[in-house]
Formats: sequence, C-alpha cells, structure tokens
Amino acid sequence: MFKKIQERIFPFLIALSALSVSASAAFYSVNGLSKLFAGAEFAVILMAGSLEFAKLITASLLYQYWSVINKTLRVYLSIATFILVLITSMGIYGFLSAAYQETAAASGNIDAQIALVETKRDNIESQLAVYNEEKTSINNAVSELRTGLANNVIRYTDAEGNVVTTTSSSTRRALEKQLEQAIGRQDIINTKVDNLNEKLFNYENEIVEISTSSDVAGELGPLKYLSGLTSIPMDEIINYLLLTIIFVFDPLAISLVIAANYAFEQLKPKTKENLYGEKIIIEEELSPSSTHTPTTEDKTPESKESTKTPPPPPPPHNPRWNSNPPKKKDDDLMIKY
Repeated sequence: MFKKIQERIFPFLIALSALSVSASAAFYSVNGLSKLFAGAEFAVILMAGSLEFAKLITASLLYQYWSVINKTLRVYLSIATFILVLITSMGIYGFLSAAYQETAAASGNIDAQIALVETKRDNIESQLAVYNEEKTSINNAVSELRTGLANNVIRYTDAEGNVVTTTSSSTRRALEKQLEQAIGRQDIINTKVDNLNEKLFNYENEIVEISTSSDVAGELGPLKYLSGLTSIPMDEIINYLLLTIIFVFDPLAISLVIAANYAFEQLKPKTKENLYGEKIIIEEELSPSSTHTPTTEDKTPESKESTKTPPPPPPPHNPRWNSNPPKKKDDDLMIKY
C-alpha cells in the first residue's frame, strides 16, 4: 500500500522540483539578459521567456518521440536545446555578476570613504608628531631656564675679605623674560596637541562607524576571508563560484524535466499486442520473494496424487488401425463348407 502511494506521489515531486528549478533559472536568465540589453528590456524579457518555455517543451519532445521524429529534426532540436542552455547560463551569469558588482561598488565606496578619513587621520598624526617634538624641546628649555634662575648667584670678596653672595639683576630679568616666553609657547603647544588628539579620536570613530554602518562587510566577509586565505583576488573567486553555479543550474533543470517524463511514463500500465492486434495490459509478475514453491514435505497426499503425471491420452481412432477385423457373416462360412 505504502509502496503504491510512493510510486504515485514521487513523479509529482520530481515534476514539482523540475518546475521550481526551471522557473528560478528562467527568472535569473531573463533578468540577466534584460540587464545585458537594457535598451530593449521588455522585448528581451518577452523573447527570453518564450525561449525558456520552448526549451522545456523541446526537451520533453525529444524524450518522448526520440525514435519517431525525423533524424534531421531530432539533430536540430538537440542542438537548439544545447544552445538555449548556454543562453540561459549566460543570463544567470549576467544576473549574479550584476548583483555582485552592486555589492562590490558599495564596498568600493565604503573603502574610498575610509581611505579619505585615513588620509586626514595620517595628516593629523604627522602634525601631532611635530608638535610633540616641539613640546618636548620647550619643556626642556623651561626646565633649564628655571634651573638657571635658581643658580643665578654671583660670589665675590669685598675689601675686608668677606665673601659676598648676590644675584645679577640683568641676568635674572633676561632669564625671567625667556622663561615667560617659553611658558607661553608651551601653553600654545599643549592646546594644539589637545586639539589634534581630539581630531584624531574623532577620525578613528568615523572610520569605525563607516565600517560597521553598512551590511556590505557582512555580505563580502566570506569572500574577503577566502581572498586573504588563498591570496587570490576576490573577483577571481566570485568568477569561479558563478561558473560552478551556472554549470549546475540549467542542466539540472533539463535533467529533472526528462526524469519527470520518465516517471510519469512508468505510471502508465504496460500493454502489448495479442495475435489479433489488440492491446492488452500486462499484469505485473510477482517477485521471487513473494512466491513460494511447495516442497515435497509441504504437499499433502491429495496434492501428491494431484501432482502425479497423468497417463498419456489414447491415440485417435482410425478404422485402418483396428486390430479386430469385422466378423464375416455365418452365411459366408456355410458357403465355404
């Protein structure tokens, strides 16, 4: 029972699978061809759709009437089907490659924005390095000037022989003026360094926001990983992937269409012609596992008697072969005496 249901449903599953694969292949192919010939989009869609439908019908026609149709027509339809498979594959390739180019273009825009922000960041870093060097030199100068002010001492011995310690007012005024200028420049440099550090922080945040604000990074993440792992450009990797898809897609659709024709053909009862030319249904033979040949032990006495070889039938009656000739009449015998 279950086997019968399975045999009835499975052909419809094959047909549904063939229809879904063929429909998706036709959709991608028609869209891809319309993008390749964008100047006549509607006309290309109409043409490609009719060719896709004709391709499926041609594949079914070749399977069902292969031994009936003319040889020339059979060769032409086979070549036409193969060329239509190539056209469908080309359309699928165009559709998928266009989708990839859109994503790659978005990724390129993001990379360009990141590169621009990185250029600004690098400029800020170079300015920051210069100001940091100047800041270091000014800090050293301020330290030396303060040390000079602390050591601005003049020692001499007066007429009485006493050692007198004093400071030079002119030297002190000069050192204080230089120190004041250095501290003012130090404040200016510190302010500029703080501003540059703030800009640098903002640029770093902008780079992170640009990188994470789009879904392109998630879409191209596996391809970038493979590109970095294999040292192969990302465009070559996507080309290999597209070729693999198109070599499987439409040939699988044609194969499933032929398989569906075969499966539905198996549902029809098998017939043969009898001596009178009438078609009769061939009954399914039982499998060896379902039949049982009774052994000698399984047979009952009645079945053993029924299985004995019957005696041969008597030969047909022929008067010439009669061993008992007809008896003569008594009158004839009396005449002989």
